[in-house]
Amino acid sequence: MSTPAPRHEHDGERAAFSVFPGRPPVTVRRGAPAPFGWWPAICIALVAAIDRIEYNLLAGALPTIQEEFGFGDAAGGAIATAGSLAAVILLLPAGRLADTAGRTWTVAAVVAVWSLLTVGTGLAGSYLALFTVRMFLGAAGQLYNPPASSLLADYYPGPGRTRAFGYERMAYFGGLPIGVIAGGALAQSVGWRTSFFLVAVPGLLVALLVLTLREPARGTGDRLTLWYRREAGGAPTEKPSPAAGPGVVPPQPLRSQVRELLQIRTLRTVVTGLSILFFGLGGLFYWMPSYYGRFFGLGEAEAAAVAGGAGLVGIVAGIITGSWLGDRDRSPRPGRRIAIGGAGLLLGTVALAGAVAVPVLAPQVLCFGLANFGFAAALANLTAANADVVAAERRGLGFAVLQLLVTLGGSLGPWLIGLASDATGSLRWAFATVLVPLFVGSMVVLRGRRHYEADAAAAARRSARLPHAP
Repeated sequence: MSTPAPRHEHDGERAAFSVFPGRPPVTVRRGAPAPFGWWPAICIALVAAIDRIEYNLLAGALPTIQEEFGFGDAAGGAIATAGSLAAVILLLPAGRLADTAGRTWTVAAVVAVWSLLTVGTGLAGSYLALFTVRMFLGAAGQLYNPPASSLLADYYPGPGRTRAFGYERMAYFGGLPIGVIAGGALAQSVGWRTSFFLVAVPGLLVALLVLTLREPARGTGDRLTLWYRREAGGAPTEKPSPAAGPGVVPPQPLRSQVRELLQIRTLRTVVTGLSILFFGLGGLFYWMPSYYGRFFGLGEAEAAAVAGGAGLVGIVAGIITGSWLGDRDRSPRPGRRIAIGGAGLLLGTVALAGAVAVPVLAPQVLCFGLANFGFAAALANLTAANADVVAAERRGLGFAVLQLLVTLGGSLGPWLIGLASDATGSLRWAFATVLVPLFVGSMVVLRGRRHYEADAAAAARRSARLPHAP
């Protein structure tokens, strides 16, 4: 089905697009950042938030759990690492499923499964049982990303894409400090086991909310982006190629599809930058409450509140600022989203160095918050850039490849910092191990911005030739 030419009305230029199969065309205003509303972005953000809140309850309650089960820092870091590594096995098949199956039902099923698995954490009676449950839960928790990211890219064209992915990333990383704060507070007030029982309930509710989303045709966001970019004064009559159809993307083995994706130069840049970023953030959030307790003498709840509060403020401010900058159309700078991502990553690295070096609580917390600000600004732009440079029919797998390598990077953070802490006897020195990789990642991202425009244009053209089917 071809896209009809837009009609001009008194309130601005509009056009009707076939978006939801089996339903009437939807009228879209040229340049609208959220032509179908912000509810899909909010809903996916809720999925990300509840996932990370549950996952990071363990970090806030870790001192209590270590005391009960009697294990050290290396074993504590291994719990988070094992769950992330288990997810790697399932991510590529999940990405392929996201490109072929109903995405809303897939996301809802994943959320429901890991919400039920959460109960198992509270029932664990030994370190081995805890390790096993968290490994399975960590694997399940990563699988929502490919179908959810594919949905966001189809719901939101260029002018709103950074904000849509920014909301999801803000919820994802905002869930880290919220989980840390809740874990410490609940462990102290009602016991760490009860906290995991409680969080399963909102998880199941969010799974039901996901089912309120309609499944858009693949490539919708890219078709709208191309339409938005045409000259406003001309009559845009360009239509998707009539030759486009199911045969546009011939079936390929999974290995060949992954190899094709990794030939996209900007995708390699984004994967490298985010993998190193997750390595640093994963380790920091996991161990920062313990650091405040040991180095500054704070109680469990207070340490979790300080670490989580500084992180949350920095993340929210960074996402809002980075999303606004990434969606601005007035900047002619090539590769704007990649450039902002690299600058944010570099700012976060410098601020983190200050947080490690400063021995006084107040300026240390300020530096830690600023580090999260820079990292969050980078996250919003690099995630949106990943959607920009991968065509719609491969986008689920593209985000699976990204999430796989990012998960590998992030999984090493808690474990390596735990090992360094045991070896040096100091979490402060252990945190220094993440600074060099973060600086290298900043340089890689900044150098990769020159390929973005060509890769994004190629992906948009390919997506626009897709048939209007989910």
